[in-house]
Amino acid sequence: GKYHPHGDVSVYEAMVRMAQDFSMRYELVDGQGNFGSIDGDAAAAMRYTEARMAALGTRLLDDIGKNTVDFTDNFDGSLQEPIVLPASLPNLLVNGSSGIAVGMSTSIPPHNLGEVCDAIMYMLDNWEQLNDISVTDLMQFIKGPDFPTGGLVYTKGRDDDEDMLVSAYATGRGKVIVRAKVHLEELGRGRSRIIVTEIPFQINKNALLERIAELAQTGKVEGMADLRDESDRQGLRIVIEVSRAADPADVLAELFKYTPLQSTFSIIMLSLVDGEPRTLTLKQSLRIFIEHRLEVIRRRSEYDLAQAEARAHIVQGLLIALDDIDHVIEVIRKSRTPETARRNLRETFKLSEAQATAILDMRLRRLAQLERKLLKDEYDSLVKLIQDLRMLLSSAKLMRVEVKRELLELRKEYADHRRTVIVGNAPTNVRAGDLLVPQEATYVTLTQLGRLSRTFQHELAPIPANADDYPALVVSATTADTLYLFTPEGLVATLPVSQLPQAAEPAVGEFFYRLSALKESHTVVSMLSLPPTVNEGYAFFSTYHGEVKRLRLEDLPGMRADSFSVFDVEAGDHLIRVDVVEDDDEMVLVTHEAQAIRFKVDEVRPTGLAAGGMRGIKLRSEEDFVAGAGVARPGKQVLVLAIDGRGKRTELEEYPVQGRAGGGVRTYKGLKGQESLLAGAAVIEPGMMSIIATTHGRTVLVDTNKAPLYKRDFRGELFFSPGIGEHISGLGLVEPPITKKTANVAGVENADMVADNGFVAESPEPAMLGLFDEAEFSDNGDNGYEQYPEND
Repeated sequence: GKYHPHGDVSVYEAMVRMAQDFSMRYELVDGQGNFGSIDGDAAAAMRYTEARMAALGTRLLDDIGKNTVDFTDNFDGSLQEPIVLPASLPNLLVNGSSGIAVGMSTSIPPHNLGEVCDAIMYMLDNWEQLNDISVTDLMQFIKGPDFPTGGLVYTKGRDDDEDMLVSAYATGRGKVIVRAKVHLEELGRGRSRIIVTEIPFQINKNALLERIAELAQTGKVEGMADLRDESDRQGLRIVIEVSRAADPADVLAELFKYTPLQSTFSIIMLSLVDGEPRTLTLKQSLRIFIEHRLEVIRRRSEYDLAQAEARAHIVQGLLIALDDIDHVIEVIRKSRTPETARRNLRETFKLSEAQATAILDMRLRRLAQLERKLLKDEYDSLVKLIQDLRMLLSSAKLMRVEVKRELLELRKEYADHRRTVIVGNAPTNVRAGDLLVPQEATYVTLTQLGRLSRTFQHELAPIPANADDYPALVVSATTADTLYLFTPEGLVATLPVSQLPQAAEPAVGEFFYRLSALKESHTVVSMLSLPPTVNEGYAFFSTYHGEVKRLRLEDLPGMRADSFSVFDVEAGDHLIRVDVVEDDDEMVLVTHEAQAIRFKVDEVRPTGLAAGGMRGIKLRSEEDFVAGAGVARPGKQVLVLAIDGRGKRTELEEYPVQGRAGGGVRTYKGLKGQESLLAGAAVIEPGMMSIIATTHGRTVLVDTNKAPLYKRDFRGELFFSPGIGEHISGLGLVEPPITKKTANVAGVENADMVADNGFVAESPEPAMLGLFDEAEFSDNGDNGYEQYPEND
């Protein structure tokens, strides 16, 4: 090669690695062809592959042609090569590095780009107090290594001693424990399986499988009935079938002990700084990158300034010539040679050599008035650029602002969510039923288009009003929980919350049918998030035709690879809601024809998975259906909304406790001569917001407290003003903060409105539950939120 003295083989291997998503946290090369696999398969020969720089990789070469870095001769002196790249990407930290030399080695782990950018910007904002910044301050942003293969990083030993990660970042040397991400799936009849979905960094998957098989064959680890590799394009999946007589937790503990499912990653932050090897702390690494960027920006600005000044000088000369073009032409025509013309122009118009040459090279078309205006505009912009560059070069603070601006741009374009979970103490053992990933609070969101994602509660942000996809169901959960997805047909699929894609915006999630056993044709009408072991409580089911069912939570199967039935739904009916209830709770069902019933849940005897429901409320007609339901607890109110936009709140005490299966009591009175038909109803508590969806596709966020508080059998007042020919099609709720285990959208309870993808088809922006900015959704002023006197 031209830049490497040892031929092209080692260069090709290095390039191949830069294209592997399991080796690089952020790939720098976009490869076409076979570039190897996590199984250890080698890449194809270089004659069979093609490659180009990835978009992020080009950021390493930003402004390299502007004298931003020094160059030196290559190995044979025939070419020049940069000593260091100008790199606006902090590549050493985000992609890490490993290698050996004579008497030394380096092992720098990869990190999350967004976190590294945040830490650098924090240092820039506190540059004057840089000496006061500690490693713990920086670790508020950089949580720890972020490996391309995910996994779990344990920062402390089993004895709760010193934090190994803090020590490594403070000294430049240390180690951390890395574990595979694992969960259990129950198959019924005492059978279970261990599922591995992420493995430690730099572990060969094929070698790992061979090691597990060897342990099973030699009997060193007992209890494994089968071993399969079910990995595909959707991701890694290793299945370890556990025999009935074995405890899966014991099997897993042995696998952690004897296989690379648990390994140690050494951190040695040895780097070349100005050609000399130095072991750097985290703070030193970040500071050196900042100083490098400041130097690059200084040299780039000096280059740009010189170029702008040179061009402004030329344009100024052209403008002088155009201002007296007749005289210029006369001078040129009277000159015998170009050299004479250049000298005469300089003497006559006080021009420089470069200006006179530019005038002589000017084409006749530049004499047009439009060309003169373009030149004048260019000159003005060059003068402004020169002023800005001189100001930038004269101010150290502005230089740091420029570094921060570029980092913000880089972060916005390329940052993604963290893949590796950082945990505290390494567990001494694994108990059955325990979560094998850390337990962290999170929100699980299902959007109207069917995308599932999770977001840590500290990352929760408002959803913009102009987003293409919106939250439809949201549950509060932990990464230890199992998520249950319910369909209208009474089917359920399960998946671990920890395996959901983490996304700052719900619309970036993955479709539920790609993550679970459900099909694309299925609909998700409700979600529950439950801990691995549940010994009390019930799941309460409500259907469109008023049927109800109570099922013990302990009877719900745990993690399963297939879907299963929890409700034998009658033909023509469908499930609309699932709640978690206790023995002493009460339920409220509200119908389309404005009847409501409140009854104790213990009137619904618990039944098994295969059972159907029993009558919860008697419907008044064949056209009637349940418009809303909810758990009745002290301090709550019932919100009803008619199809004409009128609504009201009523204290829960206004609804008498009755026996199940009755016709209920009147909950709304329409205008004289009009039917009392409800579009939606919900049991609310203070602080909730409602989302109203209309048949014309409008979706508006409304404060439920602005609905008038009336008695049960009174009519409502205008809560939202629909347009001509427009009706209310659904009512949803927003709970700030979301604290309940269930969250449903009343607008999808009407079977005629449910689309194939499981969401309201009649309105492109259906009622939903999510986190919205009220101002962004305000549609028409006060929306008629006037407090009216009580009426008869």
